[in-house]
Amino acid sequence: MSTPASPARLPGLALAFGLAAVAFALGRRLPLVGGAVFGIVLGILVRQFFSPSARFTPGIRFASKQVLQWSIIALGFGLSITQVARTGAESLSVTLATVTAAGLVALALGRLLRVHDMLKLLVGVGTAICGGSAIAAVVPIVKADEHDTAFAISTIFLFNLVAVLTFPALGHWMGLSDLGFGLWAGTAINDTSSVVAAGYTYSHAAGDYATIVKLTRATLIIPICLAIAFVVALREKRGGSADFSLARIFPWFILWFLVASAIRTLGWVPEPALPVIHLIAEGLIVVALTAIGLSADLRKMASTGPRPILLGLGVWAAVALTSLAVQHLIGRW
Repeated sequence: MSTPASPARLPGLALAFGLAAVAFALGRRLPLVGGAVFGIVLGILVRQFFSPSARFTPGIRFASKQVLQWSIIALGFGLSITQVARTGAESLSVTLATVTAAGLVALALGRLLRVHDMLKLLVGVGTAICGGSAIAAVVPIVKADEHDTAFAISTIFLFNLVAVLTFPALGHWMGLSDLGFGLWAGTAINDTSSVVAAGYTYSHAAGDYATIVKLTRATLIIPICLAIAFVVALREKRGGSADFSLARIFPWFILWFLVASAIRTLGWVPEPALPVIHLIAEGLIVVALTAIGLSADLRKMASTGPRPILLGLGVWAAVALTSLAVQHLIGRW
């Protein structure tokens, strides 16, 4: 069994880590965009204009798949189940409603726009839960290709940016309370950094609440991934796949994510270590998404036309409006 440092992987890993370092630095300077998006863009541009040779392929493939799983496990150390439980019960009805709306609209609108199933799934999951992190968790289970992954993340980023720029003004216009806006931002904006940016732009109280709601929403990665893995396993079994194996299909990295989260919840991770762990997780995600960009074909992505963008817009609008409607109904305005 080859190791990450296998000689065949070193050129591709060096390229992915090098570009990711640049992307990470750019993300620190422009947090509204974030290192992950810079990583995908840099990867796509290098692939488009320099076309790395076949000797880079093993390392790039390893970074886009295995490093991606490591990044999800590392995220678990920053997620205390006890912490999110305090807010989880309060925001659960809104969160479940928005997740349901995202799934139904992605399915119906995707069919209307003739967007293929894999891209519908990635856009729907990413919009429903937590953007790039949710997509990163689902990709190894459904074996989505790099083109769909890059397109889905880029589409979701576009509407994250729109939300950060417009939500605070809309919240003041609608007269939302600090907690009301925090609940809206935490359930209707995908990426954590975008939730934080919008929440604290509104007020400090809104930012605190939005962040905790977002963490609660992120825990849905676990049941969603397990449900998707079950469906994939069922299809393979019904299809009579000769090499069908539940152990092969099962997303073991999600189990390790749970272990990491349990360790965090039990208080076994020293508080001073948490920022370092978060930095490592963020860095691994940037490396993985840079590798996905290096594997993506810009021409193939462009050939899909505007339909995925329209799908992303429709799903995002459905989530934002559903969140407001449920908040109004339960008196959390």
